[in-house]
Amino acid sequence: YRPDGGEMMKQLGRPLPIRVEFRRQLTRKRTLVAFLLILALPLIVVAAVKFGPSSDGGGGFGDGDLDLVGLATAGGWNFALTMVFFASGFLLLILIAMFCGDTVASEASWSTLRYLLISPVPRRRLLFSKLTVALILSAVSILILIVVSYLIGLIAFGSGALSTPTAGPFTETEAFLRILAIGTYVFLSLLFAAGIAFLMSVITDIPLAAVGTAVIVVIVSNILGAIEALGALREWLPTNFANAWIGLLNEEIEWTDIYRGISYSVISFLILITIAVLKFDRKDITS
Repeated sequence: YRPDGGEMMKQLGRPLPIRVEFRRQLTRKRTLVAFLLILALPLIVVAAVKFGPSSDGGGGFGDGDLDLVGLATAGGWNFALTMVFFASGFLLLILIAMFCGDTVASEASWSTLRYLLISPVPRRRLLFSKLTVALILSAVSILILIVVSYLIGLIAFGSGALSTPTAGPFTETEAFLRILAIGTYVFLSLLFAAGIAFLMSVITDIPLAAVGTAVIVVIVSNILGAIEALGALREWLPTNFANAWIGLLNEEIEWTDIYRGISYSVISFLILITIAVLKFDRKDITS
């Protein structure tokens, strides 16, 4: 049984529209699970804050100290910021790797990929549709995390202004723009992982291998970035500036690391996607 085979056959004879691919990916169980995980994270954290051992005001998470986590209970904006901080290191990495790494490899594992290409659907058109939808779902995941976290934080902790360890309080408009900029940077910084996952999705027929490779490469890159003996070489790692979005929390935004982080991630992404396209152009589709 191939869950999307019937829909695939309906598309034979014409290019695969992005809206069709988006509908197919949106209705898959793994997409639903991904969104449920995003919704669950702020709920779990709120429950831990409200009912955990330190919920009586004895210190710990959200105790109001001048650190990013300590300010989490200052209001909805601060809670949303803390959820981005928690999720950007691993959860969002897993999700963007899943969306980009599963998209082509899953078609091959279901043996529907060759039917798509017989139609004929131009190979590059197929990759463009799948990559576009994967990136849209990744961006939507970050947006959902921010919006849901803000609403939950608003209900649980009130409407306090956004405050950070280095600046604030910000106005509502400033808070919105800063959080939006942070979410955009997190998305762009994860493009490196997206590129690896998509390249592996083209190379392998095993979705888990594509996702796992992307996650492992990012973890190894982070480990290398923590080795001081490498000196200035660490600054050339695409993941070295993953947390540069913290500069957006200052009164005067520090743009240097932000620009470098975006540049390294986007350039790496474009190189990896180019390799994936060239590889797929010459790939013998047997499954």
